[in-house]
Amino acid sequence: MTGDDIGLLFNAASGGTKGVASRNKPIMFFDGGCPMCKREVAHYRSLDRQNRVSWVDISRDADALAAYDVGLDAAMKRLHAVDDQGRVVSGVPAFVTVWRQLPIYRHLAWIVESTRMVSFLDRVYARFAAWRFRRRCGSKACPSNP
Repeated sequence: MTGDDIGLLFNAASGGTKGVASRNKPIMFFDGGCPMCKREVAHYRSLDRQNRVSWVDISRDADALAAYDVGLDAAMKRLHAVDDQGRVVSGVPAFVTVWRQLPIYRHLAWIVESTRMVSFLDRVYARFAAWRFRRRCGSKACPSNP
């Protein structure tokens, strides 16, 4: 975790509040040990030229989740993010949180939200996430070995 990421987790000057980012910069928690996840996040990061999202690899820094009361097992099962208001979101809402910050993808976020597809896509994502979790963690490859 970089110093910048730590600054996002707590606003020490104002006493800090658990789960509230000190700046309006979303945080995406991702499994950097998952080759597919790693590729997808690398793609997103390549588009994030203005550094609008903090990217936290939970396979290297699982402790960062504690500031938001997210367990490592839960984070390994579903993508989690902290939106620009400091709220924890997971699944498709987490993707939308990140997409809003990225060129091209902000249009996809708008389409998904304006057509009210978030719930439907989240149900589809839940099936994919369960498959990914079984595939990645079924072999005890996860950091927590759930």
